[in-house]
Amino acid sequence: MKRLLIMAAGTGGHIFPGLAIAQTMRERGWQVSWLGTAHGMERELVPKHGIEMDAIDFAGLRGKGWKHTLSGVGKMAASFIACARIIGRRKPDVVLGMGGYVTVPGGLMAKLRGVPLVLVNADAALLLSNKTLSGAASRVLFGFPADFGKAAGKAQVTGNPVRDEILRLPAPAERYAGRSGPLRILVVGGSLGARVLNECVPQALVAMPAAARPLVVHQSGKQHIDALRAAYAAANVQADVLPFIDDMARRYAEADLVICRAGAITVSELTAAGVASVLVPLLASTTTHQRDNAIWMAGQKAAIHLPQTGLNPQSLAQLLQKLTREDCLAMAQAAHENGRRDANQAIAQVLEQIA
Repeated sequence: MKRLLIMAAGTGGHIFPGLAIAQTMRERGWQVSWLGTAHGMERELVPKHGIEMDAIDFAGLRGKGWKHTLSGVGKMAASFIACARIIGRRKPDVVLGMGGYVTVPGGLMAKLRGVPLVLVNADAALLLSNKTLSGAASRVLFGFPADFGKAAGKAQVTGNPVRDEILRLPAPAERYAGRSGPLRILVVGGSLGARVLNECVPQALVAMPAAARPLVVHQSGKQHIDALRAAYAAANVQADVLPFIDDMARRYAEADLVICRAGAITVSELTAAGVASVLVPLLASTTTHQRDNAIWMAGQKAAIHLPQTGLNPQSLAQLLQKLTREDCLAMAQAAHENGRRDANQAIAQVLEQIA
């Protein structure tokens, strides 16, 4: 039996694609284990899927002050030793990095121990961790076509992994058939929530006539749930507020429209499933990836691009009042036409070739 070690930690954008590949490889008869941290979302999500996980105590070095940096340097040194031991014990045939800080010590130790390293890069541009590791990698798999730079000799466009339950959703026309009444809107700010959406959406609904208000399911992020519930209560607007959504396929299936960020994994899921969306790219991002994703989706008539600088309760209320279910269906169908639904199998084939 072949063995795969997946490295992913922190947010859903790294973890959920890793879980998608884990499921695919297990179906192909592989044994899968996980390298993460003791503090990220993976601590809860990975064991739920029956995957054994090893944790290292490392949380990156950037942007948190000199004390954190000094502490992080010490933890990084310890994490290299821990990763070497984990790889020695797990004896993987391939190590798969899904992006993020946890992949650096694990990826370098895989190279040192002679284990093939494969990197998944969700965006068109290389992630910082993947820039660090690209020289050590056997293959770098991209979610979108790009200028691969130094990774050109190892690069392959596979698309981004998407969970099977999302891939199995019926086509948009079938899902929308027979729907009536208020629009059903899903608000998702990523696995950790998005404060700007939490603040704006309740006020936008207040600005709409009561009869025109959509039905709302809103993922707040665990840190923001009390404040968001209070905001909806103060606005006297009903909404199903959840700290985290672990059945995203069902929520996508039920929604007429999703209001969300424009990260690569989110866009990959929206297009694979065929879901209409209003995309609000992350303004504080150090890159333009999310903005580029939103512009591309809007150009395909698969989404509405609403820059955060133009997001306010009035603008969002006006947008929602103009949208019909027919408009949403048209966007959903355009998204579906642009979706890539073979990424899991394409990545699996690479892993089997490398092993």
